[in-house]
Amino acid sequence: MSVLVCFHAHPDDEVFTTGGVMRQASDAGHRVVVVTATDGALGEVPEGLLDPGESLAQRRRRELEESTSALGAHRVVMLHYPDSGMAGTPDNDNPDAFCNVDVDLAAKRLAEILAEESADVVTIYDSNGGYGHPDHVQVHRVGVRAAELAGVPHVYEAAVNRDHMKRLIAANPAWTDEAQPPDVDTLGLPESEITTAVDVSGQIAAKRAAMRAHATQVGDFGPFLEMPEEMLAAAFGLEWFRRRGAAPASLETALPL
Repeated sequence: MSVLVCFHAHPDDEVFTTGGVMRQASDAGHRVVVVTATDGALGEVPEGLLDPGESLAQRRRRELEESTSALGAHRVVMLHYPDSGMAGTPDNDNPDAFCNVDVDLAAKRLAEILAEESADVVTIYDSNGGYGHPDHVQVHRVGVRAAELAGVPHVYEAAVNRDHMKRLIAANPAWTDEAQPPDVDTLGLPESEITTAVDVSGQIAAKRAAMRAHATQVGDFGPFLEMPEEMLAAAFGLEWFRRRGAAPASLETALPL
């Protein structure tokens, strides 16, 4: 049995880029652990969705547990750093926000989990955090350092394949603007930098169930929830990574579990 640890910024981030590999790993008998850096308290929420007295952070914890259950996770850890908000917002200036915490101190917390789990593979984000979100960028910094401290042998940067996304959008002109990712030209990584493409089309039902679990994030998931399965598989049936270290001789089709 190998151990896969997926380090993410907010509850719901686990679905898009690692939901399929998590479900695959779990189904294959491997241990899957999800670590989420922030409480997600600055996300948007539909009016009237929260129960009386319930905070958004509390609801998002419940959603995360339901989502990761659908994706086969065996353990979920929240580091409970305050959400930093979107880039350029006043919340970025909160000294306690995750984007402003000392990288080494946060990395030591994550490294303890990696060491405790004897992690074989850890996933983080690329250095731009996929799309420049301060918390995602910090996940990269903290994740790289934590993997060094814990001696994790395999570190993979979960990413969007920018060129694949462009082709997908060009082939589906009926998609609404709401269903298209923002700033496609700077989103994720160019295909030339992708080292690993994992076919997770067989896990689409689990990814859709995980999306549905995040009811507060309907703005992110709403456009995809009612897509026909073949369209959802076209959008999310491959998960892309850049392996840190020496580039493989050819495109990998699986994580080393």
